[in-house]
Amino acid sequence: MLVRQALGAASAAALLLLLAPSAVARTAPSDEVTVDPTGTVSADGTITLSGTYRCTGSGGPVFVSSSVSQGDPGIRHGIGGSTATCDGADHRWTNSEKRDPKTLVRGPAHVEATLLELSGTGLPLPTIRAARQQDITVAGN
Repeated sequence: MLVRQALGAASAAALLLLLAPSAVARTAPSDEVTVDPTGTVSADGTITLSGTYRCTGSGGPVFVSSSVSQGDPGIRHGIGGSTATCDGADHRWTNSEKRDPKTLVRGPAHVEATLLELSGTGLPLPTIRAARQQDITVAGN
């Protein structure tokens, strides 16, 4: 039994060492993501965040993810995700997700947007290409 536990612990440690370096930002000078200063929330709880991004080349699929917090900065809500085209041009991104109508209300909030690439052979590993944190104003629509 001790051998199994030791092998399990060693495997978990190796996996952590393998994953940790890949999650570090690899921002190229041309990679950028921005967040619009205003987001929206509708009466049914649909939250919409938007901005722009630019990236060049990729070794795998690239996504724009976003999250929002309001009040308690320790509570973040993931809001959708969209695919990115890394052709060096500026593109718009918009992520929406229907949440409980009490999740987000009109007023100040904090958004994080991330350009995330999945690449590698076998198990795809995430690489942060660009990230932006910004305070926004949430309006109704």
